[in-house]
Amino acid sequence: MSTRKKIDHKLESLKEAGTLNPYPEKVRDLLFQKSEFFDPRDMMQVKYEMIRRVTSDNWPISRASRSFGFSRPSFYQTKTEFNQSGLAAFIAKRRGPRAAHKLSLEVVQFLEQEKLKDDSLRTADLVKLVETQFGIKVHRRSIERAFNRSKKKQNR
Repeated sequence: MSTRKKIDHKLESLKEAGTLNPYPEKVRDLLFQKSEFFDPRDMMQVKYEMIRRVTSDNWPISRASRSFGFSRPSFYQTKTEFNQSGLAAFIAKRRGPRAAHKLSLEVVQFLEQEKLKDDSLRTADLVKLVETQFGIKVHRRSIERAFNRSKKKQNR
């Protein structure tokens, strides 16, 4: 007998696409309980069907949102996103900043010059210099990552 777990390819695909419903157990709509086609783990399908229930089947928003595991404000947000972008709105977007936003080129160049002047400066010292010179509070790891990015560019 094999002790390997059976791989759920659909589950892996949903995770990878960012459309895995973290709370499939909250979906109580009968379509999702009685049909193999409707999958409560598929957030796109759940959100679309919730909107369809209201717009096509004339369900009250409170009933639909409750049946699909959402709050009423979440329903309104989902409907607005769908109206603006279609199904693509249901794909999770990456959160947070996309790039270094505090440490501009000017700040990084300043830090590199200070480090050249005094090689004994520690990252904690550089954090204080940035705050003093630019009035920006940065974490030491932000400075370390900026230096690493700078080194990579020089090595190209």
